[in-house]
Order: sequence, then C-alpha cells, then structure tokens
Amino acid sequence: MTRRSSLLASLNCDGWHGAALLACLALLAALACGGPHWTAALRYERSAIAGGEWWRLLSGHWVHLGTAHLLADAAGLVLLWALYARELTPGPWCLVLGCATAAIDAGLWWGEPALQWYVGISGLLHGAWAAGALSAALRGQRQGWIMLAALAGKLMLEQRSGASLVMAGFPVVTMAHVYGAIGGAVAVAALALVRKRL
Repeated sequence: MTRRSSLLASLNCDGWHGAALLACLALLAALACGGPHWTAALRYERSAIAGGEWWRLLSGHWVHLGTAHLLADAAGLVLLWALYARELTPGPWCLVLGCATAAIDAGLWWGEPALQWYVGISGLLHGAWAAGALSAALRGQRQGWIMLAALAGKLMLEQRSGASLVMAGFPVVTMAHVYGAIGGAVAVAALALVRKRL
C-alpha cells in the first residue's frame, strides 16, 4: 500500500468511502449553486410544510444560508467522516440519517412551534457524531465514551449560551443539534438491541 493510499484509508477517504464523501460534498455544493432562491424553495419552512410541501422536511437539511455556513458544515462532515465512516456499514448509516432527520423534524415541529424556518446539515452531523461515538463505545472503545462526553458537553454549553460553539455570532438552531444527536443515538441503540436478540 502506498503512503498516499494508506493516508486516505486512515481518513476513511479511500475507495467507495471516498466516492461517497465526494458525492455528499457535491450535493451540498450543487444545492448551494442555486443561491437564495433554491434555499428559500427547499428550506424547512413551517407554513409551507403545513401547506403540503412535505419535501422540505428532507431538503431543508441540505441547503445553507451562504458560503460560510456551507463551508463550516462541510468541514464538520469531513471530520466526522474521517472519524466514523467505517464505524457502521451503509445500511445502518442510512438508518442513522433517517432517524436523525425524523428526530430533528419532529423536534422542530412540536418542540419549537415558534421556529418558522431552518436550514443546514449540522443537526444531521450531530446525529452522526452521536451514532459513531456510541457505536465505538458499545464495542468497548474508550475513545467512544470520550467523544460521547465531548458531545454532551458541547450540547449543554450550546443550550446555556444559545449559540453554536463552532460558529459564534452565526444564527444557529441549537436544539436541532440536540434532536439530531438523540436520533443518531436512538438508531444505534436500536441496532445494538436487535443484534443482541439475534
């Protein structure tokens, strides 16, 4: 194995893992190319969803307010990919993504009725963080427990300050991070219970 391929493998960016990461980043970039018009048409927007535009429950997580928002979330995606892409297989990762999406949407709809709109992948990233760290912890890795503690600390500090620890001064719906983390953790816990019973 060459030095370059070894580095890519260590960052979970080799083979189909690398192709999947590039596909996710390309999707984020493509949606950003539509500018504010696409963002307005695809964002989670309470009144539009109530009017039947259900796709916004999915698409709202993939559009961003602008370049700075997109780059921060893309950097978070790359970091979490490097840490956890191999922690689960594609099927369980799809379950995590689905559970985190559902948890965020349900949490925002019923738990944050005053919130009129929302954009960004950061809630899903917190779901991936929770899922990857919990999966590692359940396999007996101390790093998993440390990363779960770091996630819990981050979420608590964000709730206390009302702002993101990563993008201070930027409008962030910190409860979306909480809901996403809950969804990701529930998905992995459910998978662990199913495997234990088999």
